[in-house]
Amino acid sequence: MMRMGGVDEVDRLGRDEVRKVLRRSVRMALPFKRTVGAAVGFTFLSTLGLVLGPVIIGYGIDDGISVGDRGVLRNAVIFYVIVAVVGYLAARQQFVFINRAGENFLRVLRTRVFDHVQRQSLAFYDRFKSGVLVARMTADIESMAELVQWGLLQFVSAGLLIVLTLVLLFALSWQLALVGLLVLPIIVVASRKFQRDSNAAYLDVREQIGENLSTMQEGISGVRVIQAYAREPEQIKRFAQSNRGLFDSHVHSVKVSTWYFGLVEACGVWGTALVVGIGGWLVSRGDVQIGTVIACVLLLAQLFEPVQQLSQLYNTLQSSAASLNKLFGILDTEPDIEDGARELPPSGAIAVDQVGFSYPGTSVPVLSEVQLTIADGERLALVGPTGAGKSTLAKLIARLYDPTRGSISFGGIDLRAATLSSLRARIVVVPQEGFLFSGTVADNIRIARADATDEELRAALAAIGALERFDAFDAGIHTEVRERGSRLSAGERQLVSLARAALVDPAVLVLDEATSNLDPGTEMIVEGALERLMAERTTIVVAHRLTTVQRADRIGVVAGGRLVELGSHTELVAQGGRYAALADAWARSQPAV
Repeated sequence: MMRMGGVDEVDRLGRDEVRKVLRRSVRMALPFKRTVGAAVGFTFLSTLGLVLGPVIIGYGIDDGISVGDRGVLRNAVIFYVIVAVVGYLAARQQFVFINRAGENFLRVLRTRVFDHVQRQSLAFYDRFKSGVLVARMTADIESMAELVQWGLLQFVSAGLLIVLTLVLLFALSWQLALVGLLVLPIIVVASRKFQRDSNAAYLDVREQIGENLSTMQEGISGVRVIQAYAREPEQIKRFAQSNRGLFDSHVHSVKVSTWYFGLVEACGVWGTALVVGIGGWLVSRGDVQIGTVIACVLLLAQLFEPVQQLSQLYNTLQSSAASLNKLFGILDTEPDIEDGARELPPSGAIAVDQVGFSYPGTSVPVLSEVQLTIADGERLALVGPTGAGKSTLAKLIARLYDPTRGSISFGGIDLRAATLSSLRARIVVVPQEGFLFSGTVADNIRIARADATDEELRAALAAIGALERFDAFDAGIHTEVRERGSRLSAGERQLVSLARAALVDPAVLVLDEATSNLDPGTEMIVEGALERLMAERTTIVVAHRLTTVQRADRIGVVAGGRLVELGSHTELVAQGGRYAALADAWARSQPAV
């Protein structure tokens, strides 16, 4: 199975890195060692049955047919049937157990990665985009599925088959064993070359798949622009070129495999011919029996297939190791927001003390030397141009990030020293657009508190004046919202988001322009719910609309990463500074009555 992404990373992963990744994977798989042990045991039984077949045939020919002993021949046939049946049953069980162990490993890995990702701060998502994380959880794990579902089974089976076959060959006739292995150096050299060539071809196919899918995605996503300017022929030509590149890379990979497997098959034929020829000469001299020659020919035929399988597994192993390396890189990422030990008080003032902040991977500060105290129960509005840092300051107050310099405290306790459970109970953020999960309205409100009863959910909706609106639905609060809340309007989705906050009943409410994406009619409904929610609690509002700002107790103007003005609406307008200019621009933008 080919997959996108990480082409150069697979190519760069050396043997030492592969060994480290595999050792770590083995440690992670230790809880399933009994299942793996059972799989290996059944693999040994099925492989033993496979190699004993030719030996039994040789025994039946030499000691039964050649001397006319029907009893020996009958016993050989019975023993052969028993071995075949045991081998068949063992092969079925080895497949069941190895897949059970492999799927358990993938299940645990998926859970560990998802759990680790969920516990990360927003800074983590600045470094790892959602598409990359989804690729790690899907494409990279699917790449490993190929290894754990059949690759490990083939690896163990092929290794055992080679060892047992060689042991039996030398036990039957060391002369014929050496003759048959004369072609082995050719296979070893060819296998090394195949590993290099097929790895390069495999990487090229993956790169071409990525390019082809990228071209397809652009063509579909930008279809409106393409049709608006009648550029369909050019886009079709682009896709045809990338599709041809993918075709050529696939054909090249097939050619690489064809010459190698053809050569191995030819070596098997040459080895068999040599054993038959030399074996016939040894039989004529009386050194070996005809049954031994036949047994050696059958065993030799089984020797070359596992060599092919091990060579094929090389690329699977490399790809899986690279995928695991990426996943372990995520698992090794320590959360930026660490849990503290102190419980925050039920209420208190917020103190922002000389706070500076730069986003991870950047040296340019977003905020510098911000000094601010927000009294308990005060309503503060943050305004300023786009990119000024007001949303970042709100996120720092909610401890979605930690400041690079300075500190933020609540009730006299530094937020970095607080337990995350008490922090999230005291300070709640309502984003611009309330994200809804699949499920019912009730399920989505319970995101805030999983143990809440239906009565508590209804009370939260009533607290923001939205209960009647949701009771009007046929199923009430148990109405399915569908994917991303598509069944609800934008206003209803935001009301659900506000009901979550009401259910928590926090001391501090951080509103990141909670009405910016709503039409005027819906905005009035949500504004009414917001007013109820903000009553008697500290509120920090990030806003662009001055109708919201005017109702605040104080207004902070953020510009260039600094808090440049602070005061009431009347005070700041009288100062004639930045806020006065914003208020004037807003007034002039309103339609004449």
